[in-house]
Amino acid sequence: MSMVLTNVRAFAVGADLTGASNKVEVSGEVEEKETTNYASAGWKERIGGLGSAEIASEGFWEAGDPGLIDDASWVQLGGVGPWTICPDTAAVGSLAYLTRALRSNYQLLGAVGDVAPWTGTAKSSWPLVRGQIAHPPGTARTATGTGTALNLGAIPAGKRLYAALHVLSAAGTAPSLTVSIESDDAAGMSSPTTRLSFDAATAAGGQALRTDAAAITDTHYRVAWAISGTTPSFMFAVSLGIR
Repeated sequence: MSMVLTNVRAFAVGADLTGASNKVEVSGEVEEKETTNYASAGWKERIGGLGSAEIASEGFWEAGDPGLIDDASWVQLGGVGPWTICPDTAAVGSLAYLTRALRSNYQLLGAVGDVAPWTGTAKSSWPLVRGQIAHPPGTARTATGTGTALNLGAIPAGKRLYAALHVLSAAGTAPSLTVSIESDDAAGMSSPTTRLSFDAATAAGGQALRTDAAAITDTHYRVAWAISGTTPSFMFAVSLGIR
């Protein structure tokens, strides 16, 4: 079904770029390598080479806070971190494209009288993964808990589970957030197994993890988090996918 882009969500490391963006494009490609030979019957033959992905975005420039586009872009420029793009909302189960990417370009400002613009590019250092949101960005967490189980399916040998964590804000005294990804063979998650564990986070930032290429027969996956500190509160988003 066709759709009009009105609520694209964009997360870059520890920044929510949604309110500063009015254009986001995600692209993936595989190099074309020719293998034409004398047995090709007069037709060219090709195989896929190296893959790559790119996220290009633009919008309205703001500065003065770590979560605003200028502050976040300067910190991220030249660095590699997680990116998650959602074509329509970032509710649990929403479609998400995630990768680990190099923030390779940042351009700002324009002509007199313009609403100050910015443009930026991130280029993949991991595969581009099609997945889902496993934890929404708009829900503050103040205590240890678990999220909703997603039916992503079993992971065959040679494939991996990819996860991106975007910690958007942290408040309280000595707050600490440790996020993990659990799996089970049923939605009830009665005997979950931890598949990935992120480092403890105490401030805004992002992390990306993936499993090894071993098969996982479990079909359901969820986010679990442990929170400590005095009156802690965290806003964070997590995306999951298999590739």
